[in-house]
Amino acid sequence: MAKKYIDVMDTTFRDGFQSVFGGRVLMNDFFPAVEAAKEAGITHFEFGGGARFQSLFFYLQENAFEMMDKFREIVGPEANLQTLARGINTVMLDTGSRELVEMHAKMFAKHGVTTIRNFDALNDVQNLEYSAECIKKYGLNHEVVVTLMDLPPGCVGAHDVPFYEKTLRNILDSGVPFDSIAFKDASGTSSPQKVFDTIKMARKLVGEDTHIRLHTHETAGVSVACYLAALDAGADGIDLAAAPVSGGTSQPDILTMMHAVKGMNYDLGGLEIEKILKYEETLNSCLKDYFIPPEATQVSPLIPFSPMPGGALTANTQMMRDNGTLEKFPEVIKAMREVVEKGGYGTSVTPVSQFYWQQAYANVMFGPWKQIAPGYGKMVLGYFGKTPVTPDEQIVKLASEKLKLEPTTENPLDIADRDEKKTMAYWEGRLKEEGIEATEENVFIAAACDEKGIAFLKGNGPLNVRKINDSTCENDKNCVLGENKGMSNATGNYTVVVDGQKFNVTVAEGNADIQVTPVSQTSTQTTSSPAPVGNGADVPATVAGNVWKINVKVGDVVKQGDVIAILEAMKMEIDVEAPCDGTITAILVNASEPVEEGQTIAKIG
Repeated sequence: MAKKYIDVMDTTFRDGFQSVFGGRVLMNDFFPAVEAAKEAGITHFEFGGGARFQSLFFYLQENAFEMMDKFREIVGPEANLQTLARGINTVMLDTGSRELVEMHAKMFAKHGVTTIRNFDALNDVQNLEYSAECIKKYGLNHEVVVTLMDLPPGCVGAHDVPFYEKTLRNILDSGVPFDSIAFKDASGTSSPQKVFDTIKMARKLVGEDTHIRLHTHETAGVSVACYLAALDAGADGIDLAAAPVSGGTSQPDILTMMHAVKGMNYDLGGLEIEKILKYEETLNSCLKDYFIPPEATQVSPLIPFSPMPGGALTANTQMMRDNGTLEKFPEVIKAMREVVEKGGYGTSVTPVSQFYWQQAYANVMFGPWKQIAPGYGKMVLGYFGKTPVTPDEQIVKLASEKLKLEPTTENPLDIADRDEKKTMAYWEGRLKEEGIEATEENVFIAAACDEKGIAFLKGNGPLNVRKINDSTCENDKNCVLGENKGMSNATGNYTVVVDGQKFNVTVAEGNADIQVTPVSQTSTQTTSSPAPVGNGADVPATVAGNVWKINVKVGDVVKQGDVIAILEAMKMEIDVEAPCDGTITAILVNASEPVEEGQTIAKIG
């Protein structure tokens, strides 16, 4: 009897890159490996979407649509090219309006996509209905998703087989159109037995003709066992990656899984070991200059207790490296347990995983529940849909007070449709203000990436790629630099000392401007003439990050606790409050400037 054919999707160039490098790999560096994968017989790729959409604009000075077009040219018209979408969030961290959700499907269909894997982190089926319609409207395959994880010990009410059955039945009853079903465990925390029982349940519900697949990560050390359990239960497909971006926080290696099924009745995509070996040799060569964080290669026994997705883990630790707070990482992971327990059991996958992380980070840096991360707060208040269980009553009350929002049960799409900043017209206007051509692609880039998208389109986006000859390991005692310790690729934000005075320096390649900002003295006043600096209280930055917004001007009268400015750090907004009553006598920073923890950003007289 012929072996059962198992469809293998190669996640190397999307989830692999995200899980190891935070998505920061330049297209011309990895395209030779795409050609090698094609030669190895791989025909199903995850090649974009998810965090690999925004990261190109945020860090790489690259256009994701251009990357997708070139990828399609390499693999040819017959390959199944798949992207990842977050339901009504699409490739954003916030809810899109209906016109932005539709524009996502239209643009991705235009730029080479075959299939969109579409999930909602809350398993709220209402959040999948409209996005599914749009995906099918533009002729794409829709892979609908049930998201998985294990809950911390002692937590009950969701993320067991009956919960997944209820979610799948809701999908079927809602009439959501789909071509395949994926069970996605971004944290890799589900046990093999639960995976087996879940796939068995799904097969019984949908019959033998529906394509079912499992996606998981090696982060907790059980991914291969889970894949074997899924295959034994009747799954038709699994997701694998190629070294050096396999294992650890990523998917199991293709070769590892081929070894695991030896002697079994499974044919993994018709792939041949020697061809895969050659492909992985090429990929290793392509990525030889990239810094691989040590945590990306590790399995963590603590992840099931504080579920953190592999794709988010390294992105967060890399940001902590940038902020000089990496030593706090174990504390943040530990703090995530309480955040998950009180947050309503949304699956730890983007954007909810980021909400969990931001709240845990805030709890560690500022004290438990002293601040509410905006995303986490809006989630427990219902602004992203219905959480699997009711969030902790006290946390809901605290979030309402801090964010000045009332709890809601309204459809998030209806809320988004009323937001002017989530309309095509708003971003068309912003592009015209900046003298940028308002193509559909440019409008979507701006809408999806906000002001960072505008900066990219103006040619002002930063280049932040971590290679082994960079000074990327300054704050990481586990990082070993390559033999070339030069600064040829050291783009990004740095602090330098000249004659005993600290300066923030933004370094970019080519002919880009180099910005130098004194850390401890006035850079630029926000008024047209210099304002006197009084002897009142300094207002310090609470964390290292970038100035997102300044809420006051020189001469304003403020009360203790008023929000003077908002910083952006770790993808979260952090309030900087006035330490006392008084009058603003000086503003020492500008919007978008990098600041260090403790740096004075304003003075109160």
